[in-house]
Amino acid sequence: MWNQTVDRALISGVPEEQILEVKQSEIGQKVKASIQKSGRNPALFKSLIMMAIYALELLISKVFKMTLEKADKATNVFVKAEPEQTKVQAVNESVMAKSEPIPEMPKKSKLASKFLRLADIYSKLEKQNAAIYQREQQLASVEKEIAGTKGICKGKQRNKLQEQAEQLKTQIANMKQYLSSIVQGYGYKNVKEFLTEYRASKAEYSDYQSAVVKWEQQTGNKAESDSLKAKLQRKQQEAKELNRHNKHQKKYSRDVR
Repeated sequence: MWNQTVDRALISGVPEEQILEVKQSEIGQKVKASIQKSGRNPALFKSLIMMAIYALELLISKVFKMTLEKADKATNVFVKAEPEQTKVQAVNESVMAKSEPIPEMPKKSKLASKFLRLADIYSKLEKQNAAIYQREQQLASVEKEIAGTKGICKGKQRNKLQEQAEQLKTQIANMKQYLSSIVQGYGYKNVKEFLTEYRASKAEYSDYQSAVVKWEQQTGNKAESDSLKAKLQRKQQEAKELNRHNKHQKKYSRDVR
């Protein structure tokens, strides 16, 4: 549960230093003090871990709220305007007249080539993390209702709400487990390992894009966009699958005859 919460914190944008601080103060120091005072006590150890998870979840919630507030502010101050046209430097005819060699088009590094695929995985992580946060908010709301349903006459309502709360807790636990397994399905040990490669890939991809823009300005040529390449690759893959399907159908027809 602690590792799953750490994964969520990293995806949410909680700095790794803050996560380590929580681990040190809420687990390291308190567990050491507890062992010195009461000896090894698994039940007490579990309660300390749960408190550390709660402290980390508070940080996650804080980051989510800050992100939502920023999004609201950006929406409120949004001013509709014409999209800025990318400024392309005019090619000096006198320069073109010279027989200077045309610069070679920039090439992606191996890590930059991975970025679009890694960005897709990162998007899945963000969506799952946001869905978990929404369920947690629903659970908090239900638990608040439960606290307000006191008295014998509200027993049936309270039981219904408690059942709803248990269902939400089960959903949240399953969703957290799936979140951590997303990156493992792509060959990464954990979210931290994935994020390390994702951020490095993003930086190199950004450098590549800047180099392409500069190349286009220098040569007056237009580079093929990555989205078009990806679309072409999908079409080629669909054509291969359709071809395999047609061959299978022909073979099946011959076997039947």
